[in-house]
Amino acid sequence: MPKLTKRFIDAIVPDSKKTLKFWDDEVRRFGVIVLPSGRRTYCIEYRNANHVQKRLKIGVHGQLTPEEARILAKRQLSKVTFGEDLAHTNKQIRNLPTFADLAKDYIERHAIRKRDKSLKEDQRLLKNHLLPAFGSIKVTAITRRDIEDLHKHLGKKPYQANRVIALVSKMFSLAISWGWCKENPVIGIQKYQEEKRDRWLSEDETQRLWTALDKYPQHLTAYIFKFLLLTGARKGEVMQATWNQFDLEKGIWTKPSHLTKQKKTEYLPLSGKALSVLQEIKKIHGEMNAQMKSKPNNYVFPGRVDGQPIKEVQSFWKTVLKDAKLENVRIHDLRHTHASYLVSKGLSLSIVGKLLGHTQASTTQRYAHLADEPLRQAAELFSDQIYTVT
Repeated sequence: MPKLTKRFIDAIVPDSKKTLKFWDDEVRRFGVIVLPSGRRTYCIEYRNANHVQKRLKIGVHGQLTPEEARILAKRQLSKVTFGEDLAHTNKQIRNLPTFADLAKDYIERHAIRKRDKSLKEDQRLLKNHLLPAFGSIKVTAITRRDIEDLHKHLGKKPYQANRVIALVSKMFSLAISWGWCKENPVIGIQKYQEEKRDRWLSEDETQRLWTALDKYPQHLTAYIFKFLLLTGARKGEVMQATWNQFDLEKGIWTKPSHLTKQKKTEYLPLSGKALSVLQEIKKIHGEMNAQMKSKPNNYVFPGRVDGQPIKEVQSFWKTVLKDAKLENVRIHDLRHTHASYLVSKGLSLSIVGKLLGHTQASTTQRYAHLADEPLRQAAELFSDQIYTVT
């Protein structure tokens, strides 16, 4: 057989009934296979340690030149000399899990236990950023530089960029525990600086918001925002609250562990105004059930689907903010407003932290500077006494 050259391979006429093989006279066991379709593929043939004949594809003619394919063939055949079974190794590589496999197992085995909001956020980041970037790549082939490139690409949105690499880091930690890889490529990547967003309503803004909410006395969603402001609870806790969680006589709201962020049952004493809001909601429920002749829904804030809580409140929130002439206010800022007001009126951070369900004192510390005025008033007590004596 002649040395395989481009001219020789291009001149081969395919046989419509069978596959043709041509071997190189320079590199033994290196050749080209010509299919009836005309496709020409470079390959090597060898025997493994058990003397079983194996064939390994090197590449396709046109994508590789004969010279390039010959160099690759020499490299692979040198591995055979040292006892490596190339076809078996290649099969193992093909069977290695991809990032898409990791994403699937991450959702089904880990993230499914998260709160709905966190689960949906993970799914959004995977769909929009991670799967398009790494979906088909083997887990073991993803490098730190690959992650850095994605992080840099998302740099205009630092919060989102940091959430993405935090998610990847968790996924690779699980991959390591499953034996899918040995290293976490995220380790060492510096996150972008994040500015803490502290926004709460002033007394004037709070009054404007309440006045705007009062314009909707029959709209249950308005009462969600009132109740959030009065209790400092999280949105998910309120929207999924059921009547059996409330003892209206004792004024206690028992939040079940599956609804709280810390996964612990919490007991929140309710103010008279909060209880009054609940009574107003009960009245609306009675009127709605009478008009629609529907069965009572155990959710305090029922949705349009029977037996389900309300799902969407953002549209109405935007309407309320426009009525109240408020800007740059999130629903979660009602929780900050509740806490900041209590701290500014002299309640200790530990008490406020308990009301908010914080397990770490550092979480409540963000409101510490609001306690300056009560402390200053306390400090003035002694100085006033001295001036009185003198």
